[in-house]
Amino acid sequence: MRELPKLTDRVPLGGLSVGPACLGMVEDPDVVPAAFEAGVNFFFFSADMHWPLYEPLRQGLTKLLSEKPSARDEIVIGAVSYATQPEFCWAPFEELLMTTPALQRLDLLIAGGCYGHEIGKRLPVYAKHTREHFLGARAMGASFHDRDAAMVAVGNETIDIGFVRYNPVHSGARGDVYATTRTHEQGRRCLLYNFKSTIGHLDDDDFKKLGIGADFWRPHITDYYRFAFTQAAVDGVLCSLPTAQAIREFSDALAKGPLDEDDEQYLLDLAALKSGAARLAS
Repeated sequence: MRELPKLTDRVPLGGLSVGPACLGMVEDPDVVPAAFEAGVNFFFFSADMHWPLYEPLRQGLTKLLSEKPSARDEIVIGAVSYATQPEFCWAPFEELLMTTPALQRLDLLIAGGCYGHEIGKRLPVYAKHTREHFLGARAMGASFHDRDAAMVAVGNETIDIGFVRYNPVHSGARGDVYATTRTHEQGRRCLLYNFKSTIGHLDDDDFKKLGIGADFWRPHITDYYRFAFTQAAVDGVLCSLPTAQAIREFSDALAKGPLDEDDEQYLLDLAALKSGAARLAS
């Protein structure tokens, strides 16, 4: 069976190197130093949309870098902006550094929520930022809901990293982006990270409402990250790990390896049941 990466593994990103877990929103700032000690070196901020939700992450990194200044050269800070007008594709990043000076620089600038009809106007700005090391940037990326745009950008390697949504509820990327993209081992330089991986996770109340008995497998939320990693083209995931325990659970899940075909289908079937697209056989 193919092994999944460990938290301490690294892959190249431009002139940087990142692990398979890109940590985004957290609930407790203390999670950030714990994640770093566990091997997480990649962090994701929004420079504009959802700004308040990233406050604990900003506080956590400020704490980490205050207590261990040398950690700054070991971590990669990725910042995303959803501003689409080319003339505004710089201000949110400057404001992020103004409000969180402990970050010192932004290593990766990400164009957020890209679509095919507008990405061609934004990416040249991000490429210029990278060439000129604007705010310290050494790499550029994009997040996508438009999978056609993702396939073009990743296939042409016009970005250093792409973030694509894939989960049991939104599984279309399996048949196009991930099915048609070379893996990193096959020579693809542009990294592919998954986001929204845990959409579709069912809790005990969901199983009860659906009439699914206790003798059926009840996947842990980390099994949904394994669902994403089952696609060989996935290099990493953008994840929310709210507690130190969640970090350990994530690491333990990676050690189990990818899902087998039956378990992968089971998660797809659960999502179909919850959405009403399928029913239990009587």
